[in-house]
Amino acid sequence: MTARRILLVEDEPTIGAAVSDRLTAHGHEVVRAWDGPGAVAAFEEHEPDLVVLDVMLPGFDGHEVCRRIQAVRPVPVLMLTARDDEADVLVGLAVGADDYLTKPFRMRELVARVAALLRRVDRAAELAAAPEPVRTWGDLRLDVGARRVWIAQDEIHLTPTEFDLLVCLAAAPGDVLSRERLLAEVWGWAEASGTRTVDSHVKGLRAKIGADRIRTVHGVGYALDVEANR
Repeated sequence: MTARRILLVEDEPTIGAAVSDRLTAHGHEVVRAWDGPGAVAAFEEHEPDLVVLDVMLPGFDGHEVCRRIQAVRPVPVLMLTARDDEADVLVGLAVGADDYLTKPFRMRELVARVAALLRRVDRAAELAAAPEPVRTWGDLRLDVGARRVWIAQDEIHLTPTEFDLLVCLAAAPGDVLSRERLLAEVWGWAEASGTRTVDSHVKGLRAKIGADRIRTVHGVGYALDVEANR
């Protein structure tokens, strides 16, 4: 994989050093920041390809950092949180985070998540270069190449992960896709623990496009509900 510039925002010295060393060992350039204001300034100065962002920071927290940097330029964000709480995770997703890891985490998993997010950036660039036709289901309209979504005349603003999840579901409308398949196709990795990530993103996507548009099949997975989208 091509080396990228990664902004790492972590105020805990031991964790920050370990993550920085591992990402550097994989060929990436790592820019460090230790607090909220410093993170926003570093983002604007260095224009990173990806941000690894701790939630609990001095100055202002990672959620506010994420909100501010996404307002400047869309960028994939991997959030690090010490709280294994769905409400806390959903706040992160709502402000533009693409994925999250709960501390303590395995360094191998962090590297895999970073690699998966960067692969998705490359896939998005390829789609933009060779856009697909606009797809419609009732009043739901999806422009894959332009990465835009509308319900009737209203454009819906999705995070990059939410958009990729919708595209995956829309590729087989009505078909039930397992959490494991969604995890592999959208996130690009397969860990049993990652199915909670899928559930959290589906919840966030439903909040934006309507809960009835995505059907849950308990114990199996999710489907774009063709009937609800007529």
